[in-house]
Amino acid sequence: MSQKKNIKLGLNNIYYLFFLFICPFILFADEIDVEKKFTEIKVLNKVTSKNISLKLINGEKNIFDDLEIKSIKCKNSEFDDDPETVAYIQVIDKNIKNNNEVFVFNGWMFSSSPSINPFDHPVYDIWLISCY
Repeated sequence: MSQKKNIKLGLNNIYYLFFLFICPFILFADEIDVEKKFTEIKVLNKVTSKNISLKLINGEKNIFDDLEIKSIKCKNSEFDDDPETVAYIQVIDKNIKNNNEVFVFNGWMFSSSPSINPFDHPVYDIWLISCY
């Protein structure tokens, strides 16, 4: 009889440990993830000198003039002393007829240093602003 009681107490302890340690991670999983859902960029048309701010939904294609812009991921740094915003962006120039969906830009963009991996296009410039 005492063996059944010990097994029952052991199972109760396992349930308590589960609720104490595992459930907070399940309930607050969206707060732990630092990846954001929106990417904000600025696009400069060098010909007309117009500067436009765009809010991109990650994973969706967005058409701006002749460019098809897609933000795959966007993250803010976890450190407070030197904030950094990083986004993985793909850009296709629709003006080129025989491009076969070739990317004009395909890579990581940094908000604090746009010259690390610059977007090189004769008509447009793109800068990463923020993630949210």
